[in-house]
Amino acid sequence: MTRIYLGLGSNIDREASLRAGLDALQALLGDLKLSPVYDAPAMGFSGDAFLNMVVGADTALSLSQLATRLREIETRHGRAANAVRFSPRRLDIDILTYGRLAGLIDGVELPRGEILEHAFVLRPLAELAPEVRHPVTGQTYREIWGAFDQSSQPLRRVSLTWRGEVL
Repeated sequence: MTRIYLGLGSNIDREASLRAGLDALQALLGDLKLSPVYDAPAMGFSGDAFLNMVVGADTALSLSQLATRLREIETRHGRAANAVRFSPRRLDIDILTYGRLAGLIDGVELPRGEILEHAFVLRPLAELAPEVRHPVTGQTYREIWGAFDQSSQPLRRVSLTWRGEVL
């Protein structure tokens, strides 16, 4: 089994979309570890704010199989096959890490560069997996978050209830 971390985001029907994404991920991966949920402005385009979170899980799927299944989940939840990167979306699921892999593997860049660039990815990852080390820098996510210019990208923690649990 390989430990993976996934970034989830939505800026269309945000709460329902994240819940649906979590349901689909649980059906695919089983036991999920969940970060808190954050409200963050859209990055790279003008649009409604996103809700973002990070999910940890173990998988026996290969990286290629995982990427394919995640795209299928996004498509089932309204993502157009020709959706551009910086656009509104009902459900966005990104592979942040797949074990300790690094580089362009099966068309997936690992670890995802946004871990080091965007608070909406790094903060929930640092809260979910504070002692896990970034596959390239070797620093823990807690250390990376501690050195991040947190005032540059404001986040607001929000509550989301999923399956009776407040995240």
